[in-house]
Amino acid sequence: MFKGSCLCGSVRWAADGPTGEMSHCHCSICRKMHGAPFGTYVSVAASDYELLEGADAIRTYETTPGFVRAFCSKCGSLAPMPVGNGRVAIPCGGIDGDPGVRPTMHIFAASKAPWVNIEDGLARHAAYPAGGPAEIPQPSRAGGKPGVLHGSCQCGGVAFEVEEPFTAIHNCHCSRCRKARAAAHTTNGFVPIERFRFLRGADLIEQYKLPEAASFTQAFCRVCGSAAPRLRADVAVVPLAALDDAPSRGSDDHIYTGSKAPWHEIADDLPQFEEGPG
Repeated sequence: MFKGSCLCGSVRWAADGPTGEMSHCHCSICRKMHGAPFGTYVSVAASDYELLEGADAIRTYETTPGFVRAFCSKCGSLAPMPVGNGRVAIPCGGIDGDPGVRPTMHIFAASKAPWVNIEDGLARHAAYPAGGPAEIPQPSRAGGKPGVLHGSCQCGGVAFEVEEPFTAIHNCHCSRCRKARAAAHTTNGFVPIERFRFLRGADLIEQYKLPEAASFTQAFCRVCGSAAPRLRADVAVVPLAALDDAPSRGSDDHIYTGSKAPWHEIADDLPQFEEGPG
């Protein structure tokens, strides 16, 4: 058996039974929803899954016809969701401890973010591994202004622009980020606040501050649950996966690797820091 929860702890669940293969999904929908370079999922039979608490906190959003994503309306963490054929898909970033399974493949690798390099030895599939549909095309939301990147949430209600360059871009493996984004890690870009602006939807953004943390706050669209930029006093923190345009560079490093998920392998040669950036 393994258990999991959202960042705020309102949604808790347990799974007990054989799992399907764990896979990293690079589709544009997973990237938008998680606010991370990829989502990692494992599935179990619906009969082996139990929602322990938080049914009243769960909100859903239909990302494509017939396919619904679930998220906690209080903190924005993605939650397990039924995927048909009597199975439930579990976002692995929400798992507590080690589930005892490891990723075996990358799916929708043809749709990966341009700033991500896949450098491990796992199998790669352009879309689904055994046929099935290719990625459903998403509407173009690119900005088109030189030096200015456009970004948005999955539902399109939130849109923003950010002027490059980012002062820093970190892959963060801390347990808080993993819970918040229900992913292996986040990738956030930092930019002076005067070079960031919302185009629409700032009123749709919910923020959840972790009570025991000095400043850790999760920002997300209340309609679709996608991770959203968060504004501090002098800096904007931008989930790179929310961008619709390709940034001029990817991540600088991996931080808080001492807290990384036991099921995730760091395969690139970027600098690693057990805690904050050096």
